[in-house]
Amino acid sequence: MNCEILAVGTELLLGNIVNTNAQYLSEQLSSLGIDVYYHTVAGDNKQRLENALKIAFERSDMVITTGGLGPTQDDLTKETAAAYFNEKLVCNEEALEKIKAFFEKRGTEMVASNEKQAYIPENAIIFQNRCGTAPGFLLNKNNKILIMLPGPPSEMKDMFENCALKELKKLQTDTMVSRDIKVYGAGESFIESKLLSFINQKNPTVAPYAKSSEVLLRVTAKAENEEEAAKMADKTVEEICQTIGEYVYGIDIASLEEAAVKELSKKGLKVATAESCTGGGIARRITSVPGASNVIECSFVTYSNDKKNKLLGVSKETLDKFGAVSKETAKEMAYGARVKSGADIGVSATGYAGPDGGDKENPVGTVYIGISTKEKNISEKIIIGRGSFEREYVRHGAENKALWMILKEAKKLLKK
Repeated sequence: MNCEILAVGTELLLGNIVNTNAQYLSEQLSSLGIDVYYHTVAGDNKQRLENALKIAFERSDMVITTGGLGPTQDDLTKETAAAYFNEKLVCNEEALEKIKAFFEKRGTEMVASNEKQAYIPENAIIFQNRCGTAPGFLLNKNNKILIMLPGPPSEMKDMFENCALKELKKLQTDTMVSRDIKVYGAGESFIESKLLSFINQKNPTVAPYAKSSEVLLRVTAKAENEEEAAKMADKTVEEICQTIGEYVYGIDIASLEEAAVKELSKKGLKVATAESCTGGGIARRITSVPGASNVIECSFVTYSNDKKNKLLGVSKETLDKFGAVSKETAKEMAYGARVKSGADIGVSATGYAGPDGGDKENPVGTVYIGISTKEKNISEKIIIGRGSFEREYVRHGAENKALWMILKEAKKLLKK
C-alpha cells in the first residue's frame, strides 16, 4: 500500500507554520510498511483542494489529510472530500455532544459554526477528538482510503495513535516488526555502500536515514505473525552489526546519551565532564537520561584559562604554549575532571563554536575532545561544519563526539 500526505492550510504555504505533521506521519507509516511517495500542501481554496485530492487519489492507494477541519468558512477539507466521494455529510450525535461538553467545561459559549465539525461522511468511521473539537474519520470507498486528521500537531498525533493506527493495522494482512540500528562515526553514503545488499532486499527492508552526526537504519520485517517477523528482523540486525559493528552504538535505543548511561550503569562506572565550548551540554544530555545520578560524578564548566588552571589543574605552561583550544589542554582538562572527582572516566571539550574566534590551524568548528582513564589520556580533534554552520550545530556535534567516546571507553573498561 502507498500513501500521499496532504496538508491543508494557507499558513503552511506562507511559511508561518512548519509542517511537522508530515514528518511524523511519514515515520509512523514507514514503521507499518506503508510507502509514502508524496507530500503535498494545498491552501484553503476549494478548487485547488479538489485538484489536490484528485491528483493524490490518481497516484496513491491512500490519502491522509491534516488540517481544514475547523469551524470557519475556510475549513473546506471535509466538504471537498465528501463531494469527491459523493458522500453525504451527516451529524454524529456523539461528536456533537463532545463538542458541546468541550465548551461547557471551559465556560465559553459555543457558536453555531462549531456544529459543522460534528458532520462526517455517512459511511465513514469516526475518530473522536480527545484534545480538541474537530473529529476525524476514515473512509474506505472505491478501493481508496481517505483518513482525515486535525491540523494542530497535539490533536493529530493523539488521534493517529489512538484511532487511525488501530484501523490501519486492521487493513494489513501481515504483521510488521521494526528494529532501529543507531550508527555514529560514518556518513550515510559510506554506510549505504557497505550495506547495499541489505538495502536492496525486499523483506526485511533496510532504510537509512541521516540524522545530525549519525545515521538511523530501520529494519522492517513482514510476516504472518509477530514472532516470525521479529526473527526475520533480528537476523538482519545481527548480520548488519557483523558488517558495520564498529559504528553501531545501539539497537532500539533513543540516543547516544542513553547508550552511554546504559553502558556506564552496566559496568558500575562514573564519569565527570570538563567543558568549555559546549557549556555543560555533555552533562546536560547525560542527566536527561533516567538513572544518570548513578553514573555522573560532577561537571566542570571552565571558560577562562584561570578556572581551567585552578579548578582542573591545567598547567599554565600548557595554556601559554598551546592555548585553550588544543589537544594538550583537552587532555589535561579530562585528566583533571577524572582525578579531582574520583570518576572512572573524564571527558572534556574545548573549541571554537563560533561565530567568532578560530584561526588558520583551528578554524571555527574546531573542537578537541579529551578522554581520561587510569590507562590513558588522549584527545581527538574534530572539525564540525567547516565553519559554515551555526554555533548550536557545532556544540551539538561536539557533544555527540564526547558521548560516543565515553561509550567506547566504557565498553573497554572492566565491570567494577
